[in-house]
Amino acid sequence: MLKKLLLLETQGQKSLRSAVTACVLTGLSLMIPFAITVQVFLELLKPLTGEPVSWNRMWLLFGIGLAAFVVIFFLSRHDYKKTYVASYGQSESTRLRVAEQMRKLPMSFFNSRNLTELSSNIMTDCTNIETSMSNIVPQLIANVITSTLVCAMLAVFDWRMALSMFIMLPVSALVLLLSRRLQSRMFSRHVEARLDAEKQTQEYLDGIKVIRACGLGGERFQALNHAFLELKRAAVQVELASGSLMALSTIFLRSGIGIVAFVGVNLIASGQIDFLVLLMFLLIASRIYGPILTVLTMLPDLLYLKVSTARLRTLMESRPMAGRNDVALTDTGLCFDRVSFSYQKDTVLKDVSFTAKQGEVTALVGPSGSGKSTISRLAARFWDADSGTVRLGGIDVKDIEPETLMRNFSFVFQDVTLFNDTIEENIRFGRPDASEEEIRAAARAACCDEFIERMPEGYKTMLGENGATLSGGERQRISIARALLKDAPVIILDEATASLDPENEVFVQQAINRLVEGKTVLVIAHRLRTIAGADHIVVLEKGRVTEQGTHEELMSRHGLYEHLYSIQRKNAAWELA
Repeated sequence: MLKKLLLLETQGQKSLRSAVTACVLTGLSLMIPFAITVQVFLELLKPLTGEPVSWNRMWLLFGIGLAAFVVIFFLSRHDYKKTYVASYGQSESTRLRVAEQMRKLPMSFFNSRNLTELSSNIMTDCTNIETSMSNIVPQLIANVITSTLVCAMLAVFDWRMALSMFIMLPVSALVLLLSRRLQSRMFSRHVEARLDAEKQTQEYLDGIKVIRACGLGGERFQALNHAFLELKRAAVQVELASGSLMALSTIFLRSGIGIVAFVGVNLIASGQIDFLVLLMFLLIASRIYGPILTVLTMLPDLLYLKVSTARLRTLMESRPMAGRNDVALTDTGLCFDRVSFSYQKDTVLKDVSFTAKQGEVTALVGPSGSGKSTISRLAARFWDADSGTVRLGGIDVKDIEPETLMRNFSFVFQDVTLFNDTIEENIRFGRPDASEEEIRAAARAACCDEFIERMPEGYKTMLGENGATLSGGERQRISIARALLKDAPVIILDEATASLDPENEVFVQQAINRLVEGKTVLVIAHRLRTIAGADHIVVLEKGRVTEQGTHEELMSRHGLYEHLYSIQRKNAAWELA
């Protein structure tokens, strides 16, 4: 159960066992000073029974106390290493496993998840697991074990007094167990409110330029403010409910001290025990309830952990795309055979069939929303088709392991993603083992050297968040440099020049010409003049292929392609009156 709750691997299980053992040893060692204190009290009270105090015994107890201090110090240090240090290492491992799992999941998984939720999985949920491994689970198990051992020892000494000491423990635990459903509902509400607040914060920050430009500060801030208020209400309700239940449980448990005194006085009155036995049990009762209350306090924390990490467990249990990794491709032509696909309930492609031959440029054109980008993503197996077959070199892409398949693809998107790293490292993403000379050669081929030389530190210049220091054309050329460095046999260009100025468009087109030589090329374009020279053009409308052929063939048919091309030619002469 703990393995599933804490998402532990084999090494994590071993670390947890070591942490529990260390906590048990530390807990038992902390009983030594208490046992010494009881012995000192018994020795000091001897004059009440007419016996002298043995000072030799007192010095012996003092020496044992010093030795116990040294033992406790080393056991506590060992405890820290096995709990906190080990939990930090396990938390790192868990975050990396979550990131790796995300990388292998189909894009359909991310369609049903919010970016904020996934960020929360890696950061908040993993932090909760880390806290549980370091502060909750080992101490909880250790306290249960040490309390059970103490209870057994006291039962051997006098079972009636031991029973009176622990008789309220089941009642105290029952209060928390019976309220599990109530707490789960409140914890779920709190988690939902937290995720909504994080989502609203992310949306507010992402759209801050639009908010300021359109003067929507008050209106948009109201949604953010509402999310924070809901989070505050949920947090207050959780704390109020948990605190009240914990206080009630504590009252029941600590009433055991009164029961011990009552039972002890009655046993003394009947001559079955003496006063020193009662005093010893009262001292033990004042000490033993601390660890037990710690256990009871941790139970709601475990319940909250179970609720808060439910999405993370769902993510880790999701099945990644399967396939073979020993596929040898002799041809890299793409073939779509009666392919249909839907985003949830919205049908995007219907019986799409065409072939993109190796060494040729195949263009996908059509109105917005006709399914062009979806085709490119199905080719690279970002998703799996609902029906029909997508083949690469005659092999169904569903039979190829996604990472193996991806080695054959290079992408140049309209919206380029750059990382807050150096120019060199951003290009190196195309092939991580590339040398500096290979990176520079790819940059020169992509016409990047012209602007990189102007940078203060050249290839070592930090780009900032998503390449904030570069223009759109410069970002696009870095993306092409990546693709050139990767040198994959299949190239997908998705509106690569759509938003560039004429000067940058020339540079990017020169780089693309070098990139596509001898490759299987799939081009998505709205500006039809840029693909007039393509070897094969596929025209899409409402998810269906309506026309196929060369530019001249399609123009002679006077169909949708000719209509779109004519409209764009007219629009090219448009000017502001």
